Amino acid sequence: MQLHISPSMRSITISSNNGLTDLMKIKVAARHISYRTLFHTILIVAFLLPFVFILTALVTLEGANKCSSFDCFGRRFGPRFLGRVDDSGKLVRDFYKIFNQVITEEIPDGLKLPDSFSQLVAEMKNNQYDAKTFAFSLRAMMEKLEREIRESKASELMNRHFAASSIPKGIHCFSLRLTDEYSSNAHARRQLPSPELLPVLSNNSYHHFVLSTDNILAASVVVTSVVRSSLEPEKVVFHVITDKKTYAGANLSNTTPRSFASKLQARSPKYISLLNHLRIYLPELFPDLDKVVFLDDDVVIQRDLSPLWEIDLQGKVNGAIETCKGEDEWVMSKYFKNYFNFSHPLISKHLDPDECAWAYGMNIFDLRAWRKTNIRETYHFWLKENLKSNLTMWKLGTLPPALIAFKGRVHPIDPSWHMLGLGYQSKTNIENVKRAAVIHYNGQSKPWLEIGFDHLRPFWTKYVNYSNDFVRNCHILES
Repeated sequence: MQLHISPSMRSITISSNNGLTDLMKIKVAARHISYRTLFHTILIVAFLLPFVFILTALVTLEGANKCSSFDCFGRRFGPRFLGRVDDSGKLVRDFYKIFNQVITEEIPDGLKLPDSFSQLVAEMKNNQYDAKTFAFSLRAMMEKLEREIRESKASELMNRHFAASSIPKGIHCFSLRLTDEYSSNAHARRQLPSPELLPVLSNNSYHHFVLSTDNILAASVVVTSVVRSSLEPEKVVFHVITDKKTYAGANLSNTTPRSFASKLQARSPKYISLLNHLRIYLPELFPDLDKVVFLDDDVVIQRDLSPLWEIDLQGKVNGAIETCKGEDEWVMSKYFKNYFNFSHPLISKHLDPDECAWAYGMNIFDLRAWRKTNIRETYHFWLKENLKSNLTMWKLGTLPPALIAFKGRVHPIDPSWHMLGLGYQSKTNIENVKRAAVIHYNGQSKPWLEIGFDHLRPFWTKYVNYSNDFVRNCHILES
């Protein structure tokens, strides 16, 4: 690109240096010219130069140097300047037509699929693909990627299932060490509770918590967090229900003077499932108690829970938070339709898909009101119906049959008492976690597992006694 000003200052010529004809020539009149006009002229030319250079470069790169300057110039500046016709719309329509065609046709046998988009582009260039071949290759690549994503998700779900259902090495070691200590140490086999404290077990002036678990470490965290958060820890009584396998070790994991364990021998091999269903027998297990708070072993208590005993359940049996209301649309958007199979005639006949669900894990139960109902019988009836239907009436778990059994007998309590989702919602709001009275790691990502969320685990681990010899020697996970 060259700019030439004649010695006489009467003409300015702009030309390309690749043999093209002059793109612009400005003749300056010999008379009546002022330096001011000349300055403005040069300024305008300087402004136009970069555009002229870019246009010329594009023409040269695209091999259009055989066309006339004004013809190429027109094609560059659009449909309204120098006669350009925009055919991009036609090109897009042609692509739509080809894509619609290949959707309904079979992918040709032996079509070689590239491993990446860049490889596809390279093969197009080398093999001179036509548009249809390109469309088939693109479709085949997309279908292959979709299959791989589905397989990857299935594999991830399976791996997470195994990780969630397995017992971590450290916790297994912890349980074995405690059991060994129980069998070899006579002092460890002392009676719990001591005889002078037995009346406390049925004294309704105390705050009674029930915990059903076979995870000793998790139970110790629940107990410790309750006691530390309580304004009157001397009024806290724990009833820990476990199985024969866990009983010995559980006797050694007590963290407060009023932590008690009761023995349950599971006759079924699926003892874990039995422990999960035990809460439906609370009125029979504790015939002398009026109110209890039932806690899952994957909760952490961060605030004094004594006000729960003052809540008026208004004749209802179960005080629980509703899970269809709240800011978190992922966790707090659960209705009956999220748990039940409404294509089953028995379910569709008796339940409303849009009825609000509620949460297990932290519940205040009025045992006096419960004893006047048929909740347990209703629970058993629906369990049997689900077995008859080959377990197709609801999602696995203890909540669905409880939703039916306690139907019409649940009193909603303030959501701040019980925050859910820390075991499956990685984007949990940390500030909300700090404010909640009870946080619940419901879901697969338990805080004692490797798959637990790192940013949520400290709320649990701060209640683990890492100075304990058994915990330290078994290398229990610490964050």
